[in-house]
Amino acid sequence: MAVTAPSAPTVPAVPSPRAPLPSPDGIARWYENELGWATAHGPPVQLLTGLRFDVLELPADAGLILLRRYARTGPVALAGRRMRLLVAVGSADELPGLLDWLEWGGIGLELTAIGADGRIAAPQGAAGWLRPPEPGREVEPSLPAMSPVGRRNGSVGVPDLVRLVDTAATACHRARLLRATAAAAVPHRSSRNQRENQPLAFS
Repeated sequence: MAVTAPSAPTVPAVPSPRAPLPSPDGIARWYENELGWATAHGPPVQLLTGLRFDVLELPADAGLILLRRYARTGPVALAGRRMRLLVAVGSADELPGLLDWLEWGGIGLELTAIGADGRIAAPQGAAGWLRPPEPGREVEPSLPAMSPVGRRNGSVGVPDLVRLVDTAATACHRARLLRATAAAAVPHRSSRNQRENQPLAFS
């Protein structure tokens, strides 16, 4: 009688080890050496604003609407439910006046800016940057900035600050309306389901 050799035990698949995340010092050195940006060492590592760039910040859903409008904007980062667009130094000071001039003043848009003496958490690689900066290249020419009337922005295809803020404000308003519409529809569906599930009452 032939004896069948026992089958080899099943070895559970072990996932390959993930590459370790860069240390805070390594992240800071990358921004300082590759991009020439000032940082505040963490954790988390932070980028200082108002030196090489300011930051225009808006809800992520509004930011996606804006990015569909403009193929080029300068570097763009995602931080949770907020999107951050790098803009020229001084833009944060211009934002309130621009919103008033564009007739968006006094409307709750969740559109803000961070400028001199500010800081943001440093995006880490592809997980943070939607449109990353290019190492070895000056960032300033690619940033939306205030342009004299009749002149284009320094980088071809990049909107000037007035157009960017107007589009961002419109996108924020549209996204807010869409969120409100979606929120209003949820209770309506819930109450309808409750009515359908109630037992019929007979007199």
